[in-house]
Amino acid sequence: MVTSKRTAVKRPYQSSLREEQARRTRRAIVSAASALFVESGYVGTTVDAIAERAGVSRKTVFTSVGGKPDALKLAIDWANVGDDEPVPMLERPHVQEGLREPDARRVLALFAGDFVHIAERNFELYDVLRQAVGADPQLRELADDLDSQRLRGMTALAEQLQRRDSLRPDLTVATAAEVLCALTAEGSYGWLVRRQGWSPERFQTWFADVLVHALVDPTYRPPRRRRTAD
Repeated sequence: MVTSKRTAVKRPYQSSLREEQARRTRRAIVSAASALFVESGYVGTTVDAIAERAGVSRKTVFTSVGGKPDALKLAIDWANVGDDEPVPMLERPHVQEGLREPDARRVLALFAGDFVHIAERNFELYDVLRQAVGADPQLRELADDLDSQRLRGMTALAEQLQRRDSLRPDLTVATAAEVLCALTAEGSYGWLVRRQGWSPERFQTWFADVLVHALVDPTYRPPRRRRTAD
């Protein structure tokens, strides 16, 4: 007698559905944590409060995101890039535009615009981190990691300027990266925009000018742009 064997039918869409549900849950938790950190501070925010705001259980917060340090890290990471898509910063369209731009001054102008958009999203979260960095050893590690990330990013920008033969003659790539790290510290944006009432547009114009004067050789001349055929 011949017996037939039933083979299990794989349902990829079920797996995709579960992944999307998990992603929505994670977004809700990180969004709730981000809002509570800003409202109540890091110390004043509890995992229970995050769970209640997100509409999930305490256990789900830990299994989906982790503890409070993990939630703050994700909130800052997502604010830095603007979403939770698994796309590295260097592969983002706005960064690629800067990489293709031949004029070093224009590169810095584009960077100034990106910096303002990022600062608008993450300024308050960085403020939360600064105020709470002594409350949890993991937050010191997070702050140090973010500083290292910024140095790597600013080194990449300084290297772009060097490749365009536009760096001031008294600057090395390493020194230019250090200058960029100082200029992109959260203090200047917070002081001028959040404290003194500058508009983001005014800050962007000023910041681009500061970057050019601090980094670009005054004798630098950008390459002529090729005219496209009519």
